[in-house]
Amino acid sequence: MSMITTSQFKAGVIIKYNNDLCEILEYQLVKMQQRQPIVRTKLRNIKTGNVLEQAFRSGDKFEDVYLEDKPIQYLYHDADKYHFMDSESYHEVVVGSAMLGEKADFLKENSEATGRFSGDELISVELPASVVLKVAETEPGVRGDTAKSGTKPAKVETGAVIKVPLFVNPGENIRVDTRTGQYIERA
Repeated sequence: MSMITTSQFKAGVIIKYNNDLCEILEYQLVKMQQRQPIVRTKLRNIKTGNVLEQAFRSGDKFEDVYLEDKPIQYLYHDADKYHFMDSESYHEVVVGSAMLGEKADFLKENSEATGRFSGDELISVELPASVVLKVAETEPGVRGDTAKSGTKPAKVETGAVIKVPLFVNPGENIRVDTRTGQYIERA
């Protein structure tokens, strides 16, 4: 078991605090006159997503958490559970909709993703930067609309509603940025 001290803090480091895995979002060393320095941090609980601010004494030690990224494949969802398969060991991993959040709007069956594991426990899912989705419904484009730079809502095959340019028609494939949910280009 490796330990990490407050002097090794940086954004993105995962530590074990109060038996929960927490990601350091921000940190700041505060030196006070004739007192021991403290480190003010902003931590995000990985399971719940809650953000808390906490101050530690300089030199405090924490358990460093080893994380492993593995390829996973999205299979299906039922109610608020999403089922993935570890592409290396072929074990099924089930996660709640709270872990995925808005990322769930861009999941197609059999699509690839990256799972971040702590031991055998899946703690987060990262989608590719962009995905290709088919436009299910939108208002048809009108000749001459390409000159204007307007947008219209379009519902894609996964059920998400995305703003697309006026020239995009139903049945076309488009590339969508999974981080922002914005239209990138036709595919």
